[in-house]
Amino acid sequence: MTNPDTAALLEDAADRIADISRPDLQIMLRRAALRLRNAAAVSMDDDVEEVLRDVAGELGMTRNDTIRYIVREWMEKNTYLPVNLLDEDGDVGGNA
Repeated sequence: MTNPDTAALLEDAADRIADISRPDLQIMLRRAALRLRNAAAVSMDDDVEEVLRDVAGELGMTRNDTIRYIVREWMEKNTYLPVNLLDEDGDVGGNA
């Protein structure tokens, strides 16, 4: 088996469930489970987790969205990512 998109493999298997072998189906399901398990595997120390939960609550965001936001802000401030600047002569629609 090559390494195509796991979601595409699962959809294809669902379309032809009677034709797929049990071992191939087991492999695909295990890969999908592994990807789901590792999707949010960023763990922090207890003190950092506590603060992260507090910040997420204040911002009204999920834990993962808060981590993404913090990392993006840090990367922009340290010039690893370009900052989206507002055009001074452009229309901001009442938002600055």
